[in-house]
Amino acid sequence: MTALDTVPAAPATRPGPHRGGLLRAVARTHRTALVLSLAALAAATAALILLHALGDEARAGMSACATPPTDRLPSCAAVEAISADETYANGIAVLATALSWVMFPVAAWAGGALVGRELESGTAGLAWTQSVGPLRWLAVKLAAPAALLTAGTGTLVLLNRWARGDGDPDLVGDWYYPDAFVSTGPVAVAYALAGLALGALAGLVWRRALPATGVALAAALLVHSLLERHREDLWPAVTRTEAGTLELPRSAFQVAWQDAPRHGVTLTRATFHPESHFWPLQYVETGLLLAVAAAATAAAFLVLSRRLP
Repeated sequence: MTALDTVPAAPATRPGPHRGGLLRAVARTHRTALVLSLAALAAATAALILLHALGDEARAGMSACATPPTDRLPSCAAVEAISADETYANGIAVLATALSWVMFPVAAWAGGALVGRELESGTAGLAWTQSVGPLRWLAVKLAAPAALLTAGTGTLVLLNRWARGDGDPDLVGDWYYPDAFVSTGPVAVAYALAGLALGALAGLVWRRALPATGVALAAALLVHSLLERHREDLWPAVTRTEAGTLELPRSAFQVAWQDAPRHGVTLTRATFHPESHFWPLQYVETGLLLAVAAAATAAAFLVLSRRLP
């Protein structure tokens, strides 16, 4: 017998998952949602590019005119014959609404399909027995969609701002309109991330697809409604008081208006946000939504860790 014969054989070990294997498994499991999301992103991108190309003609349809035409002003009949302005305005409005409400399908999907269904069917438990820890499973489940949502929603926000051109309120709406406000800044991305986190938390708490979907939608609606209702309170407003008639520019986001007679003179007191408050309001609302997302994510990990044996 040689020395080599006395060396015991090394015990068989179970190979760990390949690097990126869990990420590929998540993509494979939710490939329908991934394909639909990419298709929606491509369609929205194409629509915004077309709307940008239509912008100049649309603005021409809103230009000043004269009858009969002059050297400086075109004929009113020619201006009224332009229909591109209506197509442009409707297209921008539809896409702005879609960007503003992206939180709701994300929350429903995260609660029902991403987490709730896998816990209900036992797919998650099976994954946990195959060298994939529960906490790592949840981390990848949240990180992959979060990265895609940030990239996709952020791209559409930039394209939307580009397609809006000079931001003529007669065509694209005033900056403080709810859909216009959300769809033109980082708050749109924050809404999507908050929806993802709230949905994942609902899925872990309820562990069933249908109840988790309903709870996630309700939580998203609550957050969305509260922020939209109190948006004007997120940054200090400007107050102006004048005797007699006070006229605010169209770009002013009016918060309060009061007429009070004093010594025979009517004093008008107006509280409003000027257009320069757009970015401060965006940053504050984005910060609040990211705080909601972070709190929901932390709560999700806490719930999962407490339910582990």
